[in-house]
Amino acid sequence: MELLFASANVHKCHEASTILGPSVSIIMPSSLGFSGEIPETGLTLEENALQKARFIWDIFHIPCFADDTGLEVDALNGAPGVYSARYAGPACSHQENVKKLLREMEGLACRKARFRCVIALIRDGHPSLFEGIVQGSILTAPRGNGGFGYDPVFVPLGFNQSFAQMTETDKNAISHRKRALEKMALAFP
Repeated sequence: MELLFASANVHKCHEASTILGPSVSIIMPSSLGFSGEIPETGLTLEENALQKARFIWDIFHIPCFADDTGLEVDALNGAPGVYSARYAGPACSHQENVKKLLREMEGLACRKARFRCVIALIRDGHPSLFEGIVQGSILTAPRGNGGFGYDPVFVPLGFNQSFAQMTETDKNAISHRKRALEKMALAFP
């Protein structure tokens, strides 16, 4: 089965391919000649995932999916949430986002957080939503060199390593994206 992933994020595409396995071929819009921006102006993860999937569906009319993922920190009332990728500003780096998060959490005892991933799948023009959540906590300083985004400061519940310290296989075995992708995979005949 071939699925178009409405994303330009190579890390996410690789992760999705690894999780879904060889029975699903993940392609990116760029491989079909698309080089524009995919809009992401929703106020929730669900709105963004649907907006991105609909945008790509309207161009190519082939089965596609999009995700939106956010880190939700209890002590910050759910922030950065839907703004996780641009928490430190519109053109910020992953490191700048992590620095801002750690600054805002400085001295806070409550470190509880969760990664939440929402996937919108569109086949035959009809969308379906799938959610994956992994609970955990925020470290006071980054640990590890793997992963991307907030992985160096997020420790999943029941573990003592950050996502960035885990092997890709270990992280993918428990990740929020894996949980959402597995739910999506169950929707296939």
